[in-house]
Amino acid sequence: MSAIIEISGLTKQYGSFTALDHLDLTIEEGAVFGFIGPNGAGKTTTMRILTTLLKPSEGEAKIGGYSVMTHPNEVRRMIGYMPDFFGVYDDMKVWEYLDFFAACYDIPETVRKGMIGDLLDLVDLGSKHDEMVESLSRGMKQRLCLARTLAHDPKVLILDEPASGLDPRARIEMRELLRELQNMGKTIFFSSHILSEVADICTDIGIMEAGKLVAYGDIEQMRQQLQVSRLIQVRMLGDTVPLKDLLMTHEKVDAITDGREIELTPDIVRFDFTGDDEELSQLLLSLIEKKIQIISFSEEVGDLEDVFMQATQGVIN
Repeated sequence: MSAIIEISGLTKQYGSFTALDHLDLTIEEGAVFGFIGPNGAGKTTTMRILTTLLKPSEGEAKIGGYSVMTHPNEVRRMIGYMPDFFGVYDDMKVWEYLDFFAACYDIPETVRKGMIGDLLDLVDLGSKHDEMVESLSRGMKQRLCLARTLAHDPKVLILDEPASGLDPRARIEMRELLRELQNMGKTIFFSSHILSEVADICTDIGIMEAGKLVAYGDIEQMRQQLQVSRLIQVRMLGDTVPLKDLLMTHEKVDAITDGREIELTPDIVRFDFTGDDEELSQLLLSLIEKKIQIISFSEEVGDLEDVFMQATQGVIN
């Protein structure tokens, strides 16, 4: 796979305020990239630069090899952009709305009719072909707006909070639609505050804070980058005191929490472990040799929210 989005040293300043600080990022063709971070972290600024709506103060950004600064028209042909706040024309029918934007891309009228039907089927709005836009639910309007971005068959979709304000069912529908677009070979670059959904669909994730990229990769890679200690949970038979006494003497064991204190069953002990897999295996072996009656011994794997909180130092505005 070759890189389709290349960002190097991208910076945007407003007077003394730095909204984006020397961002370096490469997105491979066909990837689904999730861009997350607190409000004001620089996500929307990055997207506006990529879509040629905003000029950077420094650095370079290219899409499909075209510079957003020197070849903006070529970039616009390659991308479909869905902003976080989008407008729809309520006094139009659904097909008229898509026909208008297709015409803006100089798509011939003879082509537009069949294309509009295909787009509406893709976003599951085929039955709404002749409905007024104002009659659609918010989720349907979101999907219609996404269909609009696909009118010229762009290679790259840049979506700013595509699931914003949607109910759970509409979010699931949007997520499945993004999967389908990925299967069609589209590269998708989208921001979101719904962390669980980002984790569920993305091939790669970038976490922003204060204009800087503080973590990048798939979830497992970021977990390894940011992980200081591992949370281990042990369930055993009998009194937990002997187990805790042994753990207290191990140099790689940090805080120990009794199950009673964290409202788990009283036969559970959890502890932070700073060692690697081999050291963890040796610890388990030593506990068995000490006749500790272990029922289960497992590592609790943090989710994207854990990674996000650690990467952004818990700052969510």
